[in-house]
Amino acid sequence: MHPLTKEAIARVLGPVDDALAAELVATGATEEELCEAFAWVSNDEPLVNDLRPFPKDRVAAVIEILEAQDQPDEA
Repeated sequence: MHPLTKEAIARVLGPVDDALAAELVATGATEEELCEAFAWVSNDEPLVNDLRPFPKDRVAAVIEILEAQDQPDEA
């Protein structure tokens, strides 16, 4: 397993800015872990309904970052 690169991030999320890419890379996650986190964030029905345990460690960190991106900026 290789650490994330901006190219790997773009394959999963589409184009992202450098700040988000750097934040994701800093988690130490792999492309597979990014895919798992993205599935959790983008799934309409929580994956816990499939009896999957909530992710921990790097996947959880990536989920936190992705969810923060979805929040509107407070003014």
